[in-house]
Amino acid sequence: MYRLYGRIGSGSAAVEAALAIISAPHEIIWIDTSAGEHLTEAFTAINPRRQVPALILPDGSVMTESAAMLLHLADAFPEAGLAPKPGTSARAAHDRWLIFMAVNIYEGELRMAYADRYTTDPDGADAVQAAAEDYLSAQYAIIETEMTGDYLVGNSLSMADLYLWMVASWRDPQQMNAETPCVAAHSRRLRAIPQVQAIAERHGV
Repeated sequence: MYRLYGRIGSGSAAVEAALAIISAPHEIIWIDTSAGEHLTEAFTAINPRRQVPALILPDGSVMTESAAMLLHLADAFPEAGLAPKPGTSARAAHDRWLIFMAVNIYEGELRMAYADRYTTDPDGADAVQAAAEDYLSAQYAIIETEMTGDYLVGNSLSMADLYLWMVASWRDPQQMNAETPCVAAHSRRLRAIPQVQAIAERHGV
């Protein structure tokens, strides 16, 4: 049994989708950050960074970082086909995109949402947000240019697609349609998957 600690609107959404699609036995434990539940001694013992998501594996091991969780689940459930075979060039492309989004887009969204944490200037938050918006647009433009089919890698659904759906769901839909129509279409395609739709509705996206 997997145990996923998550929060509505957080990076747990893609992991929730992956667990549902691969039909892995799991439970979701919601952490109310507004109530400070992520700051408790119990949760700090799970993730010293006091962030969600966190994933407890069936053997009791703890994982953090949503992209790493998706890679683990892809290899733990190879029959689900949610990542190319390890060691192949297709897998290299898949992993490249997943890490690209985790390092650039997810981080950019954090700067947008928590701009005050990224500056020591009391009046600098607006500038941090503006820079983050420009940065995010540039990263999505890279994906838009290289997306040539229905999916990010190859001709079938992958963990990278689930991650892209998640981060894209945090963007303004009208802006996505105007600036990155291929990414916007990808988001609509992913949301039509029953397991993803259920999680999208849960997260209000």
